[in-house]
Amino acid sequence: MILGIWDGHDAGAAIVEDNKIRVAINEERVTRRKLDVGFPRESIKACLDYLNIKPEDIDIVAACTSDFSKTLTRIFPSMKDKYYLLRRRKIYPRFAQWRKDLKYKLTEFGPSYPTRKISEWLLRKELKKMGFKDFELKIVDHHLAHAAGAGYCSGMKKSLVITVDGVGDGLSGSVNIFDHGEIERISSISSRHSLGIFFEHVTNLMGMRELEDEGKVMALSDFAYSIPDEKNEMLDFFEVRGMDLKAKYSSTRMWKELKKILWHTPPEEFAWMAQETLKRKLIELFKNSIKETGLHDVAWSGGVASNIKANMEIRHLPEVDKWFVFPHMGDGGLALGAALYLNYEKFGLWKYNFKDVYFGPDYSENEIESVLKRHKDKLVYEYDKNIHRRVGDLVSSGEIVFLYQGRMEFGPRALGNRSILAPADSLKAKDDLNLKIKRRVWYQPFCPSVLAEEVKKLFSDFDYIERFMTMGFMVKERMRKKMAAVINVDGSARPQMLTDENPRYRKILERIKKNTGVGAVLNTSLNLHGYPIVNTPEDVVNVMLKTGNKYLAAENFFVQLK
Repeated sequence: MILGIWDGHDAGAAIVEDNKIRVAINEERVTRRKLDVGFPRESIKACLDYLNIKPEDIDIVAACTSDFSKTLTRIFPSMKDKYYLLRRRKIYPRFAQWRKDLKYKLTEFGPSYPTRKISEWLLRKELKKMGFKDFELKIVDHHLAHAAGAGYCSGMKKSLVITVDGVGDGLSGSVNIFDHGEIERISSISSRHSLGIFFEHVTNLMGMRELEDEGKVMALSDFAYSIPDEKNEMLDFFEVRGMDLKAKYSSTRMWKELKKILWHTPPEEFAWMAQETLKRKLIELFKNSIKETGLHDVAWSGGVASNIKANMEIRHLPEVDKWFVFPHMGDGGLALGAALYLNYEKFGLWKYNFKDVYFGPDYSENEIESVLKRHKDKLVYEYDKNIHRRVGDLVSSGEIVFLYQGRMEFGPRALGNRSILAPADSLKAKDDLNLKIKRRVWYQPFCPSVLAEEVKKLFSDFDYIERFMTMGFMVKERMRKKMAAVINVDGSARPQMLTDENPRYRKILERIKKNTGVGAVLNTSLNLHGYPIVNTPEDVVNVMLKTGNKYLAAENFFVQLK
């Protein structure tokens, strides 16, 4: 067995055995601290507990990243804790600009022999405290771990693999050739020239949380008028040179130049200019890389791969044939990527049946009922073997239902096991979700789950089955009223296209189709905004009580508030 760990932003753990991903959990789901940082003790324990194994059953540990900055925070964990609190606006910044300048300067230094050895020693020390013995430890390069997640899970035998993020091991991106398990890096993009940090700056300057709210910037950009190139002051911030990127300014100077632009620019236009710049530069990079390598099947990962609008434009390039985005594209997917890479390096295994990402823990009906009994003064429940009918009927009639079942999803998206469901055509339900339950900004759209057989009817640009909500698709004009609660202002949506990977969820959508004529539902993650997706039965009951939502389907238990 191979244990993968990541101890940075969105820390987590994963276990791979043979050609199977056995379990993968992020620290936030256990600690209840959104995008938690630090050594992933709790997620490691949760992985071991789920498989009912002990630390000594693990033969190999795959860690990730050994650059100067990461090693420094391993030596002084309080540094990452303080930055976490600052980034999440839990403490007021003192000497904020000085700290920010220092942070971005330090992250530009890549790994070295001393930093690798120090990181290995510190990680071994933490693992031994947990009872790990006689294990082999290897630290996998940051962007290699990103590339491994994309390459090994794509189902492609040979492809181009591109990674773009903020920074890791001195790089902000890479271009790779994936060939029957082998990953050959053919271009490295320096952290000095980071598209990810550019978008991170934009997010922060707009009063949002970097590494968390970049999706809000993308969503807001759709509410701006198009701006001519000559008036987009950000377009010359980057130059694409073949398979490389060059930034006009250092990361600290870039912050100052963006701040000047924001001073005289409305927020939605500022967001539009940033989104357009990101999209244009990515398109150039992808086109050049395809031309240089002759590979038209493409997989990609890294935090920037979460930008579904850019993904949609890249996917539509005539140069692109097959296309795959790793579902946990940000740093939260590094633990799995590192484990997958070592599984190939040690055992030559690289083919995975990657139909779903239900890699987290599940809970028995006995465990669920014991929690429900503890809250019997506030809840009533009954057992219903045909609970999919009741859920489908309630959603079809305009109600909001919490759905809690099976193994927890790995990654940022709820895909039917830790989901909140509402009618796809109801603007009232959308407003209720925003105002009473999720409490999100009004311009951030919700997303649909749709039956795979419905996609041709719903989307004008359907060209492949997208299971993981990593991609934008355009809803047909005549279907937009039926999808009013799950489309953005431009008519796009980010769907989960459901085949046979989740039988009960599929039955719910089939019931909704029978009732309404359209097999689609609004599906958003089961959590309060700013908090992680729920994990345990206690988590979901707490959210139900805090929000006052009336209905919950927990496995076969139908639960209502008194």
